[in-house]
Amino acid sequence: MKASDVRSMTQDELTDELVKLKKEQFNLRFQRATGQLENTARVRQIRRDIARIKTISAQKAAGA
Repeated sequence: MKASDVRSMTQDELTDELVKLKKEQFNLRFQRATGQLENTARVRQIRRDIARIKTISAQKAAGA
C-alpha cells in the first residue's frame, strides 16, 4: 500500500483498513507460532502498513 493511496482515503476508510490489517496481523502471528506461515515478509509489510495508516490518520486529525 502506497502513502498516496492512504492519503486519498477518508478517516472512516482509514479506520476500516486499520481494523482489517490488525486482524490479518493477528492471524499471521498465529500462523507463525504454529509453523504454518509461508510468506514471512508479509508480517513486516502488514506492520509497516499499519504504521503508515496510523501516521497519516494522525496527520489528518491534527490538520483538521
